[in-house]
Amino acid sequence: MAEQNMSTRNEADDTPCSVIESLEQIGSQWRLAVLYDLQDGEKRFNELKRSTDANSRTLSRVLDDLQETGYVARRFEEDKPIATYYSLTQKGESLCPVFDEIKQWSEEWL
Repeated sequence: MAEQNMSTRNEADDTPCSVIESLEQIGSQWRLAVLYDLQDGEKRFNELKRSTDANSRTLSRVLDDLQETGYVARRFEEDKPIATYYSLTQKGESLCPVFDEIKQWSEEWL
C-alpha cells in the first residue's frame, strides 16, 4: 500500500503535490492564526498581536511573508501616530471557506 500513489510528489513532473505546496505556504501556526483572525476584517498590528498572542518580531515576519505571497494587504494612515492596518486580499479571503470546513471537521473529530 505504501508504494501506491502515497507519494507527496507529482510523479509527472517531480514537484510537490498542490496540497503539500499550499500547506508549506500557509501552514505555520502563526500564519494560520493571522489569516484566521483577519477573517473578521481589517486590524491594526497591535490588535493582531493581542488576538494571536504572537510577539512583535514573529508577527512582523509573518505579516511580511503573507503580504509577499499575496494573502494580506497593508494600508498606512498618516495620522498621528501613524497607523498600519492589515486585511485579507482576495487570495486570502478565498481561504475563509477552508477555515469553515476545518472548523466543522474539528468539531466532529477532535
